[in-house]
Amino acid sequence: MTLHIQNGWVPVQGLMQIQVANGRIVAMGADLTPPPDAERLDADGMAVVPGFVNGHTHAAMTLFRGFGDDMPLMEWLQTRIWPAEARLTEEDVYWGTRLACLEMIRSGTLCFADMYWHFPGVARAVEHSGLRAALGAVMIDVEGEKQAKACRYATEKFYEEAMGYSDRIRFTLTPHAIYTVSRDSLRWVRDFAARHDLMVQIHLSETRHEVEESLRMHGLPPALYLDQLGLLHPKVVLAHAVHLDGVEWDRIALRGATVVTNPVSNMKLAVGGIFSHRQAAIRRIPIALGTDGAASNNALDMFQDMKILALIQKQAEQDPTALPADEAWAIATGARAPVFGQSGRVAVGEPADFMLLRHAVPEMTPTHHFVSNLVYAASGQWVDTVVVAGRVLMRHRRVEGEEEICHEVNLRARRVCQT
Repeated sequence: MTLHIQNGWVPVQGLMQIQVANGRIVAMGADLTPPPDAERLDADGMAVVPGFVNGHTHAAMTLFRGFGDDMPLMEWLQTRIWPAEARLTEEDVYWGTRLACLEMIRSGTLCFADMYWHFPGVARAVEHSGLRAALGAVMIDVEGEKQAKACRYATEKFYEEAMGYSDRIRFTLTPHAIYTVSRDSLRWVRDFAARHDLMVQIHLSETRHEVEESLRMHGLPPALYLDQLGLLHPKVVLAHAVHLDGVEWDRIALRGATVVTNPVSNMKLAVGGIFSHRQAAIRRIPIALGTDGAASNNALDMFQDMKILALIQKQAEQDPTALPADEAWAIATGARAPVFGQSGRVAVGEPADFMLLRHAVPEMTPTHHFVSNLVYAASGQWVDTVVVAGRVLMRHRRVEGEEEICHEVNLRARRVCQT
């Protein structure tokens, strides 16, 4: 498949044409001749910028958007989320993930990392959407050895099945957290990941209670406990990382793991702390940004999470120069987290993953500093067109099948969210 984009405004470089072949950008210039068989797309002066990388979410939880808001975390889980999740089918998860993918496309997210139930439903939804994703079947074994064996069997099965999907889908291991996965299962995850060279995603130090329990049960804070088990290395992704001490930050830096901050979800659930960008940055720890699930955000628009990430760091540090716009943009587009495979650049040789953004609008005028406008003023509504692997997924804000997706999710959400 070849794609020729004309009249695209590339920041710093100016108006130019972009040629795409076999899913990659093969040429950029002010005067390129379109191949005779190429699909043509007139950008009409819109900005051509890299898409976002949503480093942590639970996509199908769009089904629970607004269901049990403004409740304490454990009450929310025990009376709303867990009972509803027990009623989920694979088709429910498929449609919930389709809705998440639709929302992410409409707000410029082109790659995401997910952890949820019913892996085949999630994977099918991603395939049909056209996005890129790092996916895994959540592992929890609080009920004992029988549940642990079932999780391991399912992981092995889904790993084999994942080989049949396109290269846009990356299979990962997703143990939920150190307080929901046994020591033996975490060791199994370590060994399986090493054997197959897989990424591992896990929640870490989201609440003070988690830290206190880790100290009580293991005599170590969460990050050091993971390290003791051999699960702190460059292919490990740590979601949240709010309550870490200096020794843990040092160990994460030494091992090369990636941290993903989820500021909106953390504030909404009142986790009692703020992720420290400064502690991560001074140690050159890879950093990504995530929305978490729509049940605890409640949106998947990375523009709003990016702005809040920057603002909350300034507030926490009492320093308006903390986390400037250029760095916030780099984090949100994956440039600071190589593990996700996105460079945050629109350049020859890079995957043809980018969005066309309407920037000549009142809300982004004037343009003293384009990236500042992106971080502090823009929103997902200005994303006009989205391209992933050279395929146009949205043009002029229309995505194929969006009416059917919304209809199906409304029907299924009413069933699973019974109280």
